[in-house]
Amino acid sequence: MKIGVPKEIKTHEYRVGLTPGAVREYVAAGHSVLVETNAGTGIGTTDDQYRKAGATILDSAHEIFASSEMIIKVKEPQSSEWAQLRENQILFTYLHLAPDPEQAKGLLKSGCTAIAYETVTDAHGGLPLLAPMSEVAGRLAIEAAGSALKRYAGGRGLLIGGVPGVQPARIVVIGGGVVGTHAARMAAGLGAEVTILERSIPRLRELDELFEGRVRTRFSTIDAVEEEVFAADVVVGAVLVPGASAPKLVSRGMLSSMRKGSVIVDVAIDQGGCFETSRPTTHADPTYEIDGVIHYCVANMPGAVPLTSSQALNNATLPFGLALANKGFAAVLENPHLRAGLNVYRGRLTYRAVAESLGLPFSPIEQAAA
Repeated sequence: MKIGVPKEIKTHEYRVGLTPGAVREYVAAGHSVLVETNAGTGIGTTDDQYRKAGATILDSAHEIFASSEMIIKVKEPQSSEWAQLRENQILFTYLHLAPDPEQAKGLLKSGCTAIAYETVTDAHGGLPLLAPMSEVAGRLAIEAAGSALKRYAGGRGLLIGGVPGVQPARIVVIGGGVVGTHAARMAAGLGAEVTILERSIPRLRELDELFEGRVRTRFSTIDAVEEEVFAADVVVGAVLVPGASAPKLVSRGMLSSMRKGSVIVDVAIDQGGCFETSRPTTHADPTYEIDGVIHYCVANMPGAVPLTSSQALNNATLPFGLALANKGFAAVLENPHLRAGLNVYRGRLTYRAVAESLGLPFSPIEQAAA
């Protein structure tokens, strides 16, 4: 199969779909890999390194899209990219379609087969291609919060861990999944006072055992969210409903009762965000203020550390990408975990939560592929 790797074009996105090490794996399996020139610049990788790994370097994204049977990316295709996709072409990348009707329409019109990293599953019920970036984003959330808390950035002028004799920051994490766990780990490691809100009692038990009393856990109710958010210096939104839009757990009206100069970090922004006042921002302009509360809502947080992120993502995606390269669409039909990743197939939405979020018809893959 001919596999294409275009350079990422989203604002301040420095990751790359395939590292040279991953390219070698595809080439060793008998596939051709086409890489757009300078695609690896963000991770400090040259075209020559890709050539040594066995890739062919092409001069433009147009050539990549026109020549490839499968496109492997990191972030969702931008309008200029989805316009170049075509029928019988596989797109393998993060999509986050639920809050993005324009992208969904573009993919449906293209006729391509689009498989979303974020909904591919594993035998344990997890999301193995989302997990590595969730780990990175959870950890970065605390770094971002620490910067936004500084007075010159509009924050309260508070050091996350405090110093002896001075109260540390109070950090509330809404959601106890991968993002929430890693955010809590980073915050607790810095000495913050950390609370995780979560609705799964079994997960709360796991978190209690994991943190051994270093982090408070609390069952998430409307009352609990209000009490914790109003007393917090930092609130990290880490709620995930696979494929669907994130629920809005903190309303605009609640901001007036939050501490002035407190910080919201909405890691769920890729799925629409879990704060009513969230809107996507970029690394170039990451924050804005509403009612005295600083909002950090960068939609590609792991792009800030592309070397770590690209390597972690490639480690996770490689087995699935090779399966697609080896068998084409048949791999989707044979593998239930890849099938869970199928969001768009030849003009139809094949992931129920996405279809429901967008208010568009849902077509089970058995029907769509008939």
